[in-house]
Parts: sequence; C-alpha cells; structure tokens
Amino acid sequence: MRLTGVFEKVRRRPNLAIVVAVAVVVVIVTFSFLLRHRPLTELTGVVLRQDIDPAKQPPVKGAEVFLADGLSQGSVSSDSAGFFRLKLRSGVRIGQNAFLTVRHSDYVPARIFEILQDRLYVIRVTPAASPTGKPRILSDIKIRYAVRSTRTEEVGSAMKRFEVVNQGDIPCRRPYPCSPNGKWRAAIGGVTLDAVDGSEFHNARATCIAGPCPFTKIEKDGFSAGGRSISVTVRNWSDTVSFVLEADVTRSENNDTVRQAFPVLVNQVLSFTLPAAAQGTTIEATLDGMDIVYPLGPTLALSWADCSAIVAKDAIKLVRCELKPGYQFQESKPSPLDAAKR
Repeated sequence: MRLTGVFEKVRRRPNLAIVVAVAVVVVIVTFSFLLRHRPLTELTGVVLRQDIDPAKQPPVKGAEVFLADGLSQGSVSSDSAGFFRLKLRSGVRIGQNAFLTVRHSDYVPARIFEILQDRLYVIRVTPAASPTGKPRILSDIKIRYAVRSTRTEEVGSAMKRFEVVNQGDIPCRRPYPCSPNGKWRAAIGGVTLDAVDGSEFHNARATCIAGPCPFTKIEKDGFSAGGRSISVTVRNWSDTVSFVLEADVTRSENNDTVRQAFPVLVNQVLSFTLPAAAQGTTIEATLDGMDIVYPLGPTLALSWADCSAIVAKDAIKLVRCELKPGYQFQESKPSPLDAAKR
C-alpha cells in the first residue's frame, strides 16, 4: 500500500507543473495585453520641414494637427518650435489604429496611419510647389528701425526778486507768525516761477541779498527738485529782507534716430536682434529684382516668412524668420579674393 501511494504522488507532479506553467503564461499574456492597451490621453510631437539634410529641417509653425474619426479633442496648431500637444478623447488606447493628419497652407497635407503609442512623434512635411515651379529670390536684406532719444540743452536762466516786509524787535503775539523760538513777530513771503514752451528749471537756488539775512529761514523749499514750476517761502523775524529766486532753464527734445542692421542668413532662416527701444521696424529687401519695404508689426507677419521672437533678460528681442516654401535667399557670389584662394 505504501509503495502504491508513492508511485501515485510521482505520477501527479507533472500535472501540477503544467498547471503552474499555464497559469504563468495566462498572467503574462493578460499583463501584456493590459499594458499594450492602456488608456492614452495625449500625443506629443513636433512638425518639421522634410529634407534629407537634418540641418535643413526647421520647425513648422502653425501646422494644424488632429486625429481622424473624432479621436482627438479637436485640433491644435504647432508653435514656433514646431511643438504640439494633442489631447485625445476618453476611450482611446495604446495600440489603437488611427490616422494622424497634418495641414499647413505652405505644405503638402500629410495623412499618416499610426498604431498609437506613448512616444514622441516627429512628423516631417513636404513644402508645396510654387505656382511657377521656380522659387522667388530674396536679396539685399536690411533691417531698419528707429530709436527715440531725448536731448536736453540749456537755453538760458530765469530770476525773480522778492521782499519779505517786516519790522524787527517786536515781541510776538498770536495770531502773528513768530520767530522759530517764538519770541519775535515774523512775516512770511515768497515767490513762484513758471516755465514756458516745454522748458524746465534746473539748478535752482534761493538767496538772501539784502537786509538782516541771518534772521531769516526758508520755510518751504519748492525749488531744489527743479521742474516746470518752482517756488520758495521765507520766514523773516527782523527788518525787511530781499531775496532772489533763480534757476537755469533747459529744454528737452525727442529725436528719432534711424539705425540699420544686417541679418544673419543660414539655410532658409533669417535672424537678427532688436534693442528694447526699437520702434517702427521694417525689413528692406529685393524680391525678384524689385526693392520692397516690409513693415514688421507686433504680430511679426510677413508674406514670405514665418517669424517668431524671444525677449532676452535685458529686453533685447531675438527675431527668427523662416522662409516659406517658394522663396529662397540669393546665394552670395564669391569675391575675386576667394576665387584666388581656391
């Protein structure tokens, strides 16, 4: 009986091993299925211009990106770096089939079949052909802008004499003004100077020029700071004194200085910097042999380029303009010196 039981246990062990192996396989398959089909909430990626040279794959700004069949929450536009973040509707899962569509007026529309994954999408689009098949040539590009400055110059001086009438050695009785120690009756007087024609007063001073000046005190200083209007008030507790209020007169004028800069051209990208005080920026260029001036407003809108700007900490603006399809910069011709070096 004992031998029979031992043989029975040995015979049953392979069956247990099979059951355990099957259970492990089921768990692995289930976990893999759940992992490969978990919910997906968004797609993150970038849109670039198609070119075999990586150095000529600039970002595409303003490309519309969306998933077909309503799988995305509408559409999004790529930013100046070509970046997009597309929100998906609930129920979309990893491994699901979908068509990703990218549209831009200057590029051939792209409709890409995708098995959705949680990854970084890099989408390259092909520039649309120009109507004539030949690119339009831009050359002699210059940047012009104005910087407003203020010039101040001295145009003369102004002076006004006044007296503070009083009689000394009279004891003070209220409500008369008194000397600072309250003993003698005092008088208070003053004068005001107003500038004209946009002028201002600078280096103003009030001076006692006659009478018992030691027994006076400037009661109110309205002149030291200068400005369009200055004044002074004096307290006198002795005999009549004479004062004069005088100042230098200056006039300020605003001047617009026009400056010129030359951009840096690399492949299909034009870059330049603008100071914080730059106003009325324009781009002067020759397009197909014709000189044209392009105003560059706050929106940085150009018919032949997509522009974006970054403001540095010192308020200097870094502007980057990428040529649209159908345009190209004129290739610079080598100078005779360069040719001799070759």
